[in-house]
Amino acid sequence: MQTTASQRKIVASADGVGLVSQAGGLLLLETLRVTGLDKALFAQLERWRPPRAIHDPGKIIADLAISLALGGDCLADIAMLRSQPELFGPVASDPTVSRLIDRLAADPARALKAIRKARATARERAWTLAQTHAPGADGELIPLDIDATIVIAHSDKQQATPTWKKTFGFHPMTVFADHGADGAGEPLALVLRPGNSGSNTAVDHIDATALALAQLPRQRRRQVLVRADSGGGTHDFLTWLTKPGRRLAYSIGFALTDDIQQAILTLPPDAWTPAYDAGGQVRPGAWVAELTGLLDLSSWPKGMRLIVRKERPHPGAQLRFTDIDGHRFTCFATNTRRGQLADLKLRHRRRARCEDRIRSAKDTGLRNLPLHDFTQNQIWCEIVALACELLAWMQMLALHGTCARRYEPKRLRLRLFAVAGRLVRGGRRLRLRIAARWPWAGQLVTAITRLQAFPTPT
Repeated sequence: MQTTASQRKIVASADGVGLVSQAGGLLLLETLRVTGLDKALFAQLERWRPPRAIHDPGKIIADLAISLALGGDCLADIAMLRSQPELFGPVASDPTVSRLIDRLAADPARALKAIRKARATARERAWTLAQTHAPGADGELIPLDIDATIVIAHSDKQQATPTWKKTFGFHPMTVFADHGADGAGEPLALVLRPGNSGSNTAVDHIDATALALAQLPRQRRRQVLVRADSGGGTHDFLTWLTKPGRRLAYSIGFALTDDIQQAILTLPPDAWTPAYDAGGQVRPGAWVAELTGLLDLSSWPKGMRLIVRKERPHPGAQLRFTDIDGHRFTCFATNTRRGQLADLKLRHRRRARCEDRIRSAKDTGLRNLPLHDFTQNQIWCEIVALACELLAWMQMLALHGTCARRYEPKRLRLRLFAVAGRLVRGGRRLRLRIAARWPWAGQLVTAITRLQAFPTPT
């Protein structure tokens, strides 16, 4: 039976006043304030402010980061903020924004150093405010996950080249601080590289890790676990990690060589112990064993252990030439002396969360490098890092204790940022009224209230 009722016609008009279309953006503004990131950017970028300029360079970079966090992917998307000055304040015009990026790109070394210093200052403040919710506050190691990713370029941008995946673009190296299973993660380094850069280039791993360590609060820099896939399993990188006085733990993937395959064949059946799944429970069809005493590791750093995992491939998986007796083998190296092999392997496998962090960064501006010059896109990558950090710090400070701390950017935008609101003046106050029927209105108001309870840093 078909209904004869017709949908009521809705007449649209562009004459609304006092409305805010990205009301949840107030969360990002408050995060910017309480972490002191706005003041840090103002101080560090002051040298790039022209005489008699109206807009501060720090405010422009902060506005760009907020626009990316809200879903933008190019410089022109800052217009989303410019249309709502009651909430976001005065926002620079597109030509002013472009001129600032050009000035910063003309002196990239100094500009990148200034932005990174502002990020490090704000991070220390954010982690201090988060107290027990901050990474490493429980005394455990802070995982720093290193991985490279492909960013496709559809035009002939400077230093965009063919990649090893037969695509065309860039191959940036990323380092993320993992917040654990109950949180997200924040980028400590986004190092832009040409598309033909190698996945196992030790120099790039060292540079990215050094930048990441400089981003951490000083008291946390020896509380670090560096994790990487087999691309990081090189002599030079492991030697750098174990340099005397550095005191870094590591868990690095290791390529299966002929010697390792021969050592695996000599392992007796009782050398294998059951492996764990993601929940820390015994996983059927998976085992771990140690190969350290069966190989000549004298050319590698002292104290390095080599651990191997074998498992039955899932149904339909294609076997590789390194698979033995129908089992798939993977190895990793670590300098951790204590702990069960299954726990160490589970800790290493959790490095896979880095893929989630990279996906979130690509949803926050990294998927599209919109500028032509390589140095301009380097500045863009720092703005992407700022946007990702604003999201992570906001979740850590305002959404702790809820599943919302694990939300990826798309879900944050849908549930918290994109809600409409009305700005109302009264009693010498400016009030943001959120739609009462919005399913997540209570969560949004609670998060804003938490952030507003933090004092502004002096």
